[in-house]
Formats: sequence, C-alpha cells, structure tokens
Amino acid sequence: MSDGAQVVRSGGPADQRAVLGMIDSAVEWLAARGRSGQWGEDSWTGNPTREVRVSRLLADCESSVCEVGGTPAGALMLADRAPDWIPPVDEPECYVRMLVTDRRFAGCGIGARLLRLAQAQTARRGRRLLRLDCWAGADGALVSYYESQGFTRTVRFDMRDWPGQVLAMRVDPDRQSQ
Repeated sequence: MSDGAQVVRSGGPADQRAVLGMIDSAVEWLAARGRSGQWGEDSWTGNPTREVRVSRLLADCESSVCEVGGTPAGALMLADRAPDWIPPVDEPECYVRMLVTDRRFAGCGIGARLLRLAQAQTARRGRRLLRLDCWAGADGALVSYYESQGFTRTVRFDMRDWPGQVLAMRVDPDRQSQ
C-alpha cells in the first residue's frame, strides 16, 4: 500500500495512537509468522505499561514520523544516550530508542529513510556514533536488516528471555544529508 508521497515530520506525544497502531500491526505480522518473541503477541494498544512506554519515548526523544499520502507509516525516536540496560560508551552518541513501520507499508523504504534521518540528526549534533539495539532471536533477520543499512554488530545481551544485539554506525558530522 503506497499511493502517496513520503513526508517526514517532527513527531511528539500527539502521535501516540498512530505509533501504537504501527506497533500493533508489527506485532500481528510477527505473531502470524511465529516470531512473537520480539514484541509479544498481544496488542500494545490498551496495555497501560506499553502505552506509557510509548508516551515517554515520544516525550523524551527527538521523534519523527514518516507519512505516506498523509497516513503515518513509520516512526523514529532518537535519544542522546542508550537506555540503562545497554553498556555505555565513552563518547557522545545518538541512540535509536525505537524504529517502527506499519506493515501496510512494507517494502516502501520507510525504515531505511528514517535511519538516514537518524544519521543526519546525529551528524547535525556533531556526534560520530549512532547506536541501536534490536531483537536478535529467531533467524536473526532483524540484525541482518540493520547490517544491510550500514550498522555493525557490537554487544550481544540477554534481558530475561529476550536476546538482544547492539549495533553501531560511525557518522561523519561534516556530512549532514538526509
């Protein structure tokens, strides 16, 4: 489904319902493929803990929303540091706290576009390191996706029964294109 132009705009707390909808579409798609280990198999909408998590990310991070034909299709939340469960680094960084796309827009390059935006925002802040973490379970397809976008594996971790992988990318602050 992609019959419109992609437009990226600033996001914020008013986008909570749209972001939850994107997550819900991803959860449904993942669960249908036996990959419920990533985000579970239940809707995030209506789950108070998860709704608060999304609300806090939208309020605390630099948020961006990619729309296709006026419909929110993807969201990025970029922070100045990693979450507490990720080993810190000894240099300033930007950290992708969440990247999600609505499965209706799969194959439209929304995630790649938002990752390029994260690179540009990192460069604009004069930082050389962009990191993120993702689910490293199942066949490792998500880790491979981030590698295809130019990220390199760094630290592997487990949080209870959730296998995670931290990935990093070097950014040139002199190059600020999107």
